[in-house]
This record gives sequence, structure tokens and C-alpha cells, in this order.
Amino acid sequence: MNFQKRKQKILDQLNVSGEIEIKQLATELDISEITARRDLNQLALDGLLYRTRGGAMKVNPLDKPTDFVNKAAQNIEAKDSICRKAATQINDGDIIFMDCGSTVFRLCQFIKNKKIKVITNSLPVVYELQSSLVSLNIIGGEFDAERLAVHGTIAHEHILRYRAAKAFLGVDGISKKGLFANSEKEAAITTAFAQQSNYTYLLCDAGKIDRETYLNFADLSLVNAIITDADVNKLQSIKEQGIAILLVD
Repeated sequence: MNFQKRKQKILDQLNVSGEIEIKQLATELDISEITARRDLNQLALDGLLYRTRGGAMKVNPLDKPTDFVNKAAQNIEAKDSICRKAATQINDGDIIFMDCGSTVFRLCQFIKNKKIKVITNSLPVVYELQSSLVSLNIIGGEFDAERLAVHGTIAHEHILRYRAAKAFLGVDGISKKGLFANSEKEAAITTAFAQQSNYTYLLCDAGKIDRETYLNFADLSLVNAIITDADVNKLQSIKEQGIAILLVD
């Protein structure tokens, strides 16, 4: 059976059940789990489904922005490992900040049953948590269609009205020189969240470590800990600056 026929069967199954597991898919289509995983990854990149750990879920175009889903589906196993670790740092009763990063978005699936309050500028986070036990505070301001998030002066002022126990944030790069972003507006929101939090975690996959991008917007002292899947040897210079390193299991 060629990919186009498998594609249609996968989408038909998702329309019926809403989700599918790799092992189930491999059995039903009489293919290897490697092929099933590759098919799901390709369909996720095409915006036709949402990859989960071990399978996939149906994408609803009314509440799952396709471009963001594509980005969130990249390097999914590493992101999920990082976010599973991050979820262990969150307790019932916590008030937390979550930014609009695609890795931070993956944290949603692990906190839906926690009785916490989330303050966020990310619309995908809001969509994902709206029917969960989580209480939501949505940052107001100018809508950024590219990032599916809220930025700007009003958003910054909104954040400064609140305090949180913990912040879970992403960056575009981190090195011994500090934190890097691809835009000033994202850097401003990240900085505001960190400053208003008692403890700040960065969720960074290995590709972000020792990466220096457009804007060096803050020293490492802005954050308290990094949760990552990177090789511990690449983290030595960061650890030497007093940043806690939490490695995924």
C-alpha cells in the first residue's frame, strides 16, 4: 500500500475515533511501526493531524492553528520528555506563567488534571487547557497572527500586575553569553514573565543549547533552571553560572 492510500486510511480513522496509536496503526495497515511513525510525522508537518507521544490526534481547524501545530510537532519526543519533567515541578495550587513557545505548549497535555492557574499570552495554550481543571488568565494586548500570541505594551503592563510561583518559558537560543530571541517583542514578554515569577524554568531542547540568534536580550541570571535533553557536557559553562540543570529521564 502506497503512502497516499495509507494517508487516506489514517485520516479516515482519525475522523471516526479522534485519535490513533502507532502500534494500532501498524497492525491495521500491516506496516512497520517505523513506517507508521514516519507517516504520522509527515501528516503532522502537512497540518493534517496533531502528533502525540505514541500516536496522533485529529486536528480541528476551528481551534487548532495549523502552522503552530506543525511547529509543535517538530522534535516531538524531545519536547514531550522535557515537558513531562517540567510537569513534575508543578503542584496543585500553583500560579504559573506559560509563554507562546512551541515547547512550552507541549506542557499542556501533562497539566490538564492539575488544579492550578495559568497566566499566558498564547492562544494555543488557551485552546488546549480550556476544558481542563486549569484556571486561565489570558494576557490582553495586540494579537500576533504569526506567533498566535499576544504582545505589545498593554500585554507587558498586564503581566506586571501579577505574580506567579513559577514561569515556564522558551527561548530561541542560550549560551554562556545569555538568552537569545528572534524578536524584541518576544524578548520583552519573556523578560516580563521571568521578572514577575519567583522561579523561572527554561524548556530547551538540545538544539537550543549554544545557539546564538538575532537578539541577546538577557543574562543567564534571568532564569533559575533549565530543563533539557542536551548532553550534560554541553551545559557545563551554563551550570558554572549558577543555573540549575534538570535533565530528562
